[in-house]
Amino acid sequence: MPQIEQIAATYASQIFWLLVTFGAVYFGIGKLMVPKIQAAVESRDQRIAADLAAAEAARRAADETEEAWRVEMDQARAAAQAETTAAKARATAAMETQVKAADGELAMRLAHHDRAVAEAKSAAMGNLEAIAADAARDLVAKLSGAQVSPEAANAAVRRVMVNG
Repeated sequence: MPQIEQIAATYASQIFWLLVTFGAVYFGIGKLMVPKIQAAVESRDQRIAADLAAAEAARRAADETEEAWRVEMDQARAAAQAETTAAKARATAAMETQVKAADGELAMRLAHHDRAVAEAKSAAMGNLEAIAADAARDLVAKLSGAQVSPEAANAAVRRVMVNG
């Protein structure tokens, strides 16, 4: 049969070209392209590792900076608190000094006014006796028509004021 006799010649030619194509693909991809791809992958892995190391170093530096900042802020906060406490103490001391000075001045003014009131009261009482004596003389004169001496009227008013 002629179809079967052709198989060996046809298949031999196809197998030859299959091997040639496979060899070309194998050497083309395996020997030329794969090393370039592996180099690119290794380069990328190295870059990623370097980037990760740099990121870790940056994170550590940021953590150190943050810790230093926190320590500095705590110190500043403590210093501000101490200054505030000192300022409050100074203000309290100044206020107490002013209050004591004002109390002393008010006590002195109050004593002065008390003396003035006592003097005014004494003067008013003296004037009251004189006015009462004059009023008594005028009443006696109007009611009875008799004239009373100023000394007698003053004596009568004093007796009434002392005895009530």
